[in-house]
Amino acid sequence: MQAETSLPPSPSAHLHEHRDGDARYAHYTVQRSQSVLAWSLVLTLGFAVVEVVTGFMSNSLALISDAGHMVTDAAALGLALLAQLIAKRPPSRHHSFGFGRAEALAAFVNSLVLLFLVAWIAYEAISRFRQPEAVQGGTVFIVAGIGLVINLVLAWMLSRGDSNMNTRAALVNVLGDLLGSVAALVAGAVIYYTGWVRIDPLLSLFVALLILKSTLGVLYESYHFLMGGVPQQIDYLKVGEDLGQIDGVCSVHDLHVWDMAPGEPALIGHVEITELERWPEILHAIKAMLLEKHGIDHITLQAEVAPQGAI
Repeated sequence: MQAETSLPPSPSAHLHEHRDGDARYAHYTVQRSQSVLAWSLVLTLGFAVVEVVTGFMSNSLALISDAGHMVTDAAALGLALLAQLIAKRPPSRHHSFGFGRAEALAAFVNSLVLLFLVAWIAYEAISRFRQPEAVQGGTVFIVAGIGLVINLVLAWMLSRGDSNMNTRAALVNVLGDLLGSVAALVAGAVIYYTGWVRIDPLLSLFVALLILKSTLGVLYESYHFLMGGVPQQIDYLKVGEDLGQIDGVCSVHDLHVWDMAPGEPALIGHVEITELERWPEILHAIKAMLLEKHGIDHITLQAEVAPQGAI
C-alpha cells in the first residue's frame, strides 16, 4: 500500500508558531462546526423560493417582505458559512494575523444588506397605506404558518451553535424572519376574516422597525471591530493606569488595544522603565496583570530606559 504523503510546511510556518510564554491564541479557529449554518442555509433558501412565489401570487406585502428577508437570510447564512471556512485558515506569509476578521466582515455586509431591505419594506408599506391593494388572506396565513415553524427551527439551531459575531448576525436575521412570519400570519388572518387590507403594510412596517433595531447593534459591533476599536469589555484608560502602577514602570506611551479576531484582544505599546536589567521581571509582572485584570493575553511591549529626570 502506498504511504500517505503530506503537504510540506509553509516556508513561513515557523514565523507564526507560538512557544512557551507566548499568547494562547492561534489566530485561526479550528473548533467551529459549519453543519448548523449549512443546514440553516438549505432550509432558508428552500422556503424562500416558496414564499417568493406565493407572496407575489397572493399580493401580500407582509409575505413578500418575509420572502425578501428570507432570501437575504440565505445570502447572509452563505456569507457566514464562507466566513467561518475562511477563518479556519492558518496565518500565511501575506496574512500574518490569520483570517479571523472574515467573520466580522460578513456580519458587516449582512447588516448593510438588511438596512436596504428595511428601507424597501418601509417604502412599499407607505405606498400601500395610500393605495391599498387586494390581498389573499387565506394563502398568506397558510404560508406564513409554515414559515413560522421553519424559522423557529432555524433560531433553535443557531442559538445552540457557536457564539460569535458572525453567528449572532445570522441569528438576528432569522429572528427578524420569525417576526416577519408572525406578522404575515396575523395579517393573513385579519384580512381573511375582516377584509381590512391595511393591516398588511402596517405589520410590515412594524417588523421593519424591529429588524432595524437588531441590525444596528450588529452593524455597530462589526464596524467597531473592523476599525480596530478597543474591545467593549476593556477600559483603555484603566489599562494604561494599571501598567503605570507596576513596580519599575515609569510611564507608558504609544499604547494600542484591539481585537485581532473576535474575543482575542491584543496590546502593543512602549514602556519606560527604571532599569533595563529588570525588564524580564517587569514584563512577567505586566503579563500576569493584563491577563488577570483585563483578559489580554497577546502582548507586545518595547522597553525603554526612562530619562534621568523622569526616574
